Amino acid sequence: MNITALQRPVSLVEGVCQQLAELVRGTTSQDDRWLPAERSLAEQLGVSRTVVREATKRLEQQGLLEIQHGTGIKVVNKLHRPLNDSLSLLIPDVAERLQQLNETRMSIEPDAAAFAAERASEEHIRQMQKIQAELESAPDHAAAIEADISMHRAIAQASGNLIYQLVLDSLADIGFTSRLRTIGRIGKAGAVEHHGQILEAIINRDPAAARAAMQRHILAAGEDMDLPSLAAQTTR
Repeated sequence: MNITALQRPVSLVEGVCQQLAELVRGTTSQDDRWLPAERSLAEQLGVSRTVVREATKRLEQQGLLEIQHGTGIKVVNKLHRPLNDSLSLLIPDVAERLQQLNETRMSIEPDAAAFAAERASEEHIRQMQKIQAELESAPDHAAAIEADISMHRAIAQASGNLIYQLVLDSLADIGFTSRLRTIGRIGKAGAVEHHGQILEAIINRDPAAARAAMQRHILAAGEDMDLPSLAAQTTR
């Protein structure tokens, strides 16, 4: 006797979540950045406004939507937000968060740079060159920090690994704090030099050099923040 397990029926809320998630991931223009009003969505989907409200709240928690009361429901790309919001609760001590941030970066970013050297398109390289120029000409610490973060995001994108991108975006807020302790304290010269070395290796399609340059960059950032040395990890 063969007994087949029954498939659990999808709830109305889950069904609406799935349909809206597919819809928002397919948005391409600015006109698509806002969903119809809650009442209109309920009518189009054939469900109650309560179901729509619960579904949009779930998608907001997942970082796909942003509910702006009095304005509407905006499509966003903040898939990293759930992890980002948890980090300060999980690791309340700032110094410990920065130490674990650097350990995580050392585990991910050198390989991301190596993959970028193998996979970066010409458009990726042009974008990184543009960001490097913005870093070099940054008029103040805030602009330099923004360019620094943008370069690391661009390298992750050029790696072609979506998980790298998501994880590094999730660390963005802590990354801003760490850069306040480096660029904000000692200036942007070190970042300009290190980013230039990483970019040169990527342009030359040299994964080993890109990995080594990124390792040096992260080690230097740790030293600038007076964090325990990560040098042992570079020998793996």
